[in-house]
Amino acid sequence: MHISEINIYPIKSFKGISLNSALVEERGLRHDRRWMLTTPDGMFFTQREFPRMALVEVGIGDNLYVTADGFGTLEIPLQPETGDRRQVTIWQSISDAEVYPAVTNEWFSDVLGTNCQLVYMPDDSRRSVNSRFDSGDDVVSFADGYPLMVLSEASLADLNSRLDEPLPMNRFRPNLVVTKAGAFAEDDWQKVRIGDAEFCSTKPCERCVITTVDQAKGEFAGKEPLKTLASYRMAHYVMPDRYESLGMSGTAVLFGQNLIAEHVGKTIKVGDLIEVI
Repeated sequence: MHISEINIYPIKSFKGISLNSALVEERGLRHDRRWMLTTPDGMFFTQREFPRMALVEVGIGDNLYVTADGFGTLEIPLQPETGDRRQVTIWQSISDAEVYPAVTNEWFSDVLGTNCQLVYMPDDSRRSVNSRFDSGDDVVSFADGYPLMVLSEASLADLNSRLDEPLPMNRFRPNLVVTKAGAFAEDDWQKVRIGDAEFCSTKPCERCVITTVDQAKGEFAGKEPLKTLASYRMAHYVMPDRYESLGMSGTAVLFGQNLIAEHVGKTIKVGDLIEVI
């Protein structure tokens, strides 16, 4: 088994960036979901509410670059210099964040057609993973719950064999894509080594309505793939003896595996061997 894709999503729910290599940090891959849009009072935004977020392109270097059709490109410092620090909410967790200035937020508000603000997670903001899987001080960025998500090409091929129209991998927004693994092999991984880095599994990824967003159009595209996945990938089908111990509902739709890095400061690359430990 090898890594065939590495993806990061610097601004939560915006278009991802494919990389040849990535530095593993305690929150996940470097720059992954360290930025996020929220309401003025700090509630997070995703494609669930604004599917057109999928169309905003993101680039990263010495600065952050965002591009949207009809709005041009905006260059943003990697960290805001406003000194405006507030709390933001992602699901049931609250995290400290730094807020960008009004001129930046106006651009994003115009793109989405709603009042919003861009926030950054500073290094000293410690958002813990679910206590059920926290080995002591495991933290996560603005990702929904866990630092990384891995999905195998064979799992997508299995799903596509059941669909009238096959879907691309970007519907599922994985950080890591695996080739030459069996379909749903990732369900049973407990610990894996990728290059020189080791990762432990938490639980399979519970899928939501974002999987029904056409990432090329920024629009909801019907009930698939959730409808088909629900026919054979609900937790009570996949792991009837384990789902309750993992804190999942029996009707959760599972596709992909969540990971936490055990070794940080390592670089992983496309082509790296994956070893199940």
